[in-house]
Amino acid sequence: MACVTRLPCMTQAPSDRARYVGAIDQGTTSTRFMVFDHAGAEVARHQVEHEQIMPRAGWVEHDATEIWRNTELCIREALAGADLTHADLAAVGVTNQRETTVVWDRRTGEPYANAIVWQDTRTAEIAAEADEKHGDLIRHRSGLPPAAYFAGGKIAWVLANVDGVRDDAEAGHAIFGTIDTWLLWWLTGGPDGGQHLVDVTNASRTMLMDLETLAWDDELLAVFDVPRQMLPEIRSSSEVYGTTLADGPFGGEVRLAGDLGDQHAALVGQACFEPGQLKNTYGTGNFLVLNTGTEIVRSSHGLLTTLGYKFGDAPAVYALEGSIAVTGSAIQWLRDQLGLIDDAAETEALAASVEDTGDVYFVPAFSGLFAPHWRPDARGVIVGLSRFNTKAHLARAALEAICFQSKDVVDAMVVDAGLDLSILRVDGGVTANDLCMQIQSDVLGVTVSRPVVTETTALGAAYAAGLAVGFWSSCEELVDNWQESKQWEPQWDDAQRTSAHAKWTKAVTRTHDWV
Repeated sequence: MACVTRLPCMTQAPSDRARYVGAIDQGTTSTRFMVFDHAGAEVARHQVEHEQIMPRAGWVEHDATEIWRNTELCIREALAGADLTHADLAAVGVTNQRETTVVWDRRTGEPYANAIVWQDTRTAEIAAEADEKHGDLIRHRSGLPPAAYFAGGKIAWVLANVDGVRDDAEAGHAIFGTIDTWLLWWLTGGPDGGQHLVDVTNASRTMLMDLETLAWDDELLAVFDVPRQMLPEIRSSSEVYGTTLADGPFGGEVRLAGDLGDQHAALVGQACFEPGQLKNTYGTGNFLVLNTGTEIVRSSHGLLTTLGYKFGDAPAVYALEGSIAVTGSAIQWLRDQLGLIDDAAETEALAASVEDTGDVYFVPAFSGLFAPHWRPDARGVIVGLSRFNTKAHLARAALEAICFQSKDVVDAMVVDAGLDLSILRVDGGVTANDLCMQIQSDVLGVTVSRPVVTETTALGAAYAAGLAVGFWSSCEELVDNWQESKQWEPQWDDAQRTSAHAKWTKAVTRTHDWV
């Protein structure tokens, strides 16, 4: 098992009163604070959505200050709602939407501009130029293909396009962080001595970190012309980084001891500690992560080589990842832009009202295609329409799109890692849709398994924090916590599966060369 029995960085065990561990889960559309007990069961939760800012086509932004204020609110409301205080918490972990980039003034805490979200495509030209000149270096050193998705190009864009940032960065005033860094900085003091930190999983999503040394790489920094002094200190995913302020949202001092990007946190939350274990998180996008152990596996089929997690001083655990930009957000699009449904939960009943899609295929390449295709020129298409089709067929096609995109990534993993998949562990909001999970099993031809606790990103952050302070003594305890809620077995035969995927692949080609 790629975990340790006792972490070298552990501090003393918490007091008897500290019966719980907290987790800040800062996602693409909302922020929540959750509290878990020793069995991994949810004790408290509060969640608040934040604004999605889209100033022009392809641009997606967040107000980082709004996110911080929402984080404060979620902490206070969750604790108050469960009649808890800071003294009930052994530690707190943070998990976050990755790649989303904030640049702010360390003297004031004011962002220089809105955060550039991972879905944003404005840096496509920066990525294309980096690929042309330094593509091999970036792929080998960072494990990532040059793409607008990652944070390095977003930092470069801010430096080049926001007045005063370059000068302030050179002077040491303008600093960068992914959202975990932003929150940890505020939680530990902000302008008054806040800790400027990032864990290895989030650092691995910048195109600026060397996968082997787990350090910022001078050559990669030069490619994107990013001053080193802007960057946070890279730390492990599970150690005590500092304590919260007595007058902060917790109302007292609590140890901050876990930090993982959301998909890495879900890997931990699903207790995928053995090489070869795979999870799929269904959220705004889909993210399949395969534990490859302490070995760096280089992909030749469009996957990302990334960090899985690093617990204290134990060796880093690596992973292969397939990132899909638009899955759950396609359902939001049906609701918000087209008005076909009033609530995302309606999708299941609507899609179930028809036996199939009526030969309609929907490829939601709104931000281009991510893994395994990596086509920034792609845009969304709906094909196969006739007068026969209804909104029910389109709703079902949206669910199938979630599942077919996941199959494309699994197929790449089978080749890259010699994966022999028999079961897929799933989590995230879309897994509440039983029809979608049945389609996923049908498309893949394998068992799909959903755990009792589906909010595995928050749970994984809690696990990392709890391990660091001795609340949990080993990964074996976390494996014992994992329990299955439901599983689905495939109902399609091989001929149906092959035919449907061939038509899906044909639809995907129609998205190419649009931009």
